[in-house]
Amino acid sequence: MGKKEDEQIAPHCDFIHVHEAVVKQVLEVMPAGEELQKLAEFFRIFGDSTRIRILYALSESELCVCDIASLLGMGQSAISHQLRILKQMRLVKFRRDGKSVLYSLADSHIETILAQGMEHIGE
Repeated sequence: MGKKEDEQIAPHCDFIHVHEAVVKQVLEVMPAGEELQKLAEFFRIFGDSTRIRILYALSESELCVCDIASLLGMGQSAISHQLRILKQMRLVKFRRDGKSVLYSLADSHIETILAQGMEHIGE
């Protein structure tokens, strides 16, 4: 196999040998498929730059839809759509204040995930 072909595939063992003890150990602690599917759906939400921008804005301050739309230079309906998705995934929460509806991050885990993601891409 040439160097170009080598760069296109992940490195792998030169022979087939399953390390059964290690595989068994990992299988014992690996979450069930349904849990891993939910985790994949959770991280899929972070795959949209608009949602990431909204989450970052909300990590700085509680904001209403109008504030977020102005901040991101987008329409209120587009922001509302993204907030609905974020709310369904329990990443944001809201409260009423008179005629305003203010959004904020659901909990500090979201800030941690964002910070760790930024740290990872900065490496």
